[in-house]
Amino acid sequence: MNRWLQTVTDRVTTKKGMWWTLVVWFIVTVVLAVAAPSVKDYEVSSIESLPEDVQSMVAQKKIDQYFANSDGIPAIFVFRSDGEPISTEELQRLLADIEKNHQEALEQLVPIASLPPQAAARFFAEDGKIAVVPAIYQSSLESKEIRTINDDIQKLVHSESDVKLYITGPAGIAADTLELFSRADVVLMLSTVGLILVLLIIIYRSPLLALIPLVVAAFVYEVVVQLLGLLGRGGLVISNQTVSIMSILLFAAITDYSLFIFSRYREELKRYENKWEAMKQAMRETGLPVLFSGGTVLAAMLVLFFAKLGDYRNFAPTFALTMAIIMIASVTLIPALFTLFGRKAFWPNIPRVGDAKEKGMRTFWEKVGRFVVRKPRLTVALISLLLVVMAAHTSALRYEYDLIKSFPEDMPSRQGYELLEKHFAKGELAPTTVLFEGKNALTPQQMKELQEQLEKQPLVSEVRPAGTADDGRVVSFTLTFRENPYDVKTIDALDRIIDRKETIIKQSGLDGRLYFAGETAAKVDERVVNNRDMVVIVTLETLLIFLLLIGLTKSVKRSLYMIGTILVSFAAALGLGIWLTDLLFDIKTVSDRVPIYAFVFLVALGIDYNIILVSRFQEEWRTHSVNGAVERAVAHTGGVISSAGLILAATFAVLMTQPVQLLFVFGFLVAIGILLDTFLIRGMLLPGLIVWIENGRQRNVQTGNE
Repeated sequence: MNRWLQTVTDRVTTKKGMWWTLVVWFIVTVVLAVAAPSVKDYEVSSIESLPEDVQSMVAQKKIDQYFANSDGIPAIFVFRSDGEPISTEELQRLLADIEKNHQEALEQLVPIASLPPQAAARFFAEDGKIAVVPAIYQSSLESKEIRTINDDIQKLVHSESDVKLYITGPAGIAADTLELFSRADVVLMLSTVGLILVLLIIIYRSPLLALIPLVVAAFVYEVVVQLLGLLGRGGLVISNQTVSIMSILLFAAITDYSLFIFSRYREELKRYENKWEAMKQAMRETGLPVLFSGGTVLAAMLVLFFAKLGDYRNFAPTFALTMAIIMIASVTLIPALFTLFGRKAFWPNIPRVGDAKEKGMRTFWEKVGRFVVRKPRLTVALISLLLVVMAAHTSALRYEYDLIKSFPEDMPSRQGYELLEKHFAKGELAPTTVLFEGKNALTPQQMKELQEQLEKQPLVSEVRPAGTADDGRVVSFTLTFRENPYDVKTIDALDRIIDRKETIIKQSGLDGRLYFAGETAAKVDERVVNNRDMVVIVTLETLLIFLLLIGLTKSVKRSLYMIGTILVSFAAALGLGIWLTDLLFDIKTVSDRVPIYAFVFLVALGIDYNIILVSRFQEEWRTHSVNGAVERAVAHTGGVISSAGLILAATFAVLMTQPVQLLFVFGFLVAIGILLDTFLIRGMLLPGLIVWIENGRQRNVQTGNE
């Protein structure tokens, strides 16, 4: 691969090759911008996460098979009065106006006017100031259309009454999420670009040096979003959270690889007068490590294809395509642009042949390198102890399954949801549907016995018959819990009920099968599948990156401690991050997606810096001892890696501007992990291990023990 790569980079770094590279990238970008759709045209607020074979999905199919259910989009209209109680007549009038003005969009709206008084009373809170009306939107509506309809309905209600309307449920959440991300994407992009630009100027004090990586990122971003748009047109469903993280990954990786390349380019400009020759030599040494770094991230994203949850699988094609384009740009567009500007890119600190070494960070990392070489065992012991203490805090990890709680408190659909939670029975937020499929028709006594057995189960508040089908052979019940249907206690309770379903059937004197569907049942399955995905992803990604490292280092031992340090770094980052999110932001529970999101990115991105360090160590080892090679590798790579780490951490921290707690915590954890990896792992632990283990191996060889 190295020979093939050198052929490519050698051509790119000639005058003719540089211009051809820039022209080809420009043409491809323009053609895609004109001819291809943008990924923004195909973004959705959520995707179907669970696989079709889990019990809750099977149960839902059974319910759809036996009972006529709408395939529309559910919504819940929550009316609130700050003054007098809402009268039935006023509510009827408002609903009639809503139905009249939006009859094409609404598939179903509960007819309050035609219900008996006792039934209609169920839709009002005890004080009469809150009213809840379920609705069904047409299934053909897109999130953008639902957002427009919701806005129109709310304006209509507010213009005709003092009553406030909050639209929650899937239709309200989807519309609000789209609105949130449409605003947040602009903030994310401006914050990312601005932060990278400011940090690069502060660190390197060169305007052009700061702009070139952003120019590269702009080209790559345009190509990626248009290619993803083509995939979206072809049927790929892409969530807006995925696109947000993709944007951060793209800018972070491009900046990282740009720093690695121009840092080595600056070194070579002090040896070669000719800028073409300097870049040629720079790419011969950095091309393979940079390509391998991108390859580890790409491999990590491809592993997500083995996940079962749709959230993770949705990452795989999006991020894999992004990394593939980034890898191509890292060995073509980045060196071509830096070569185009040559020494001018470093103005006002232009490198000249024969210049003395730099001070500042270089001197600092030289001191660190000398200390590690002199005290490798002490260094490894102290850093390892610190990481273990941090990792111990993972025991405090607690998960939150109520997705809407991760959205901003002023989001209308969350406000409506919390009004429901406060003024109505918590279990009514999302009842569980229980379906019994028997071999024979059930008698009234058998139905009553089954209902009573279900009512005896943990945390169950009420069980109501919901209907019969297939000549009485199939019956369904609506089961509500005493606690919030998304609470861990409720999920645990339903999990135990599902485990005992055979016993429940036996105690009811029946012969058949029980099925459980609904939000809580889905959370039970989601938790099981997520745990399975965590084991699969962690195992496969670790193994795959380990094999890639063997290919780069040609050493199993070196690859083992490289991947080992990254795994320890992840555990420490997770533990420290959980502790700090509670301490600083009062976030006591996180989404169960956070650990896997953080693992994929921390392992994939964290290994980059180890690859750069070990590649430089192997290069220096050709002409120096182990100690000398480690010291020189730390000194030469310390400045650029610490700078890249700071910028990468800050870039992921930009996700903390997003309106979803999942992205906030994820960005915070990754930023912490990158800083740990940059300064403790790459700067001290890994160099200490190299000195300790490689010197020990050499002594064993000399004494005949190996």
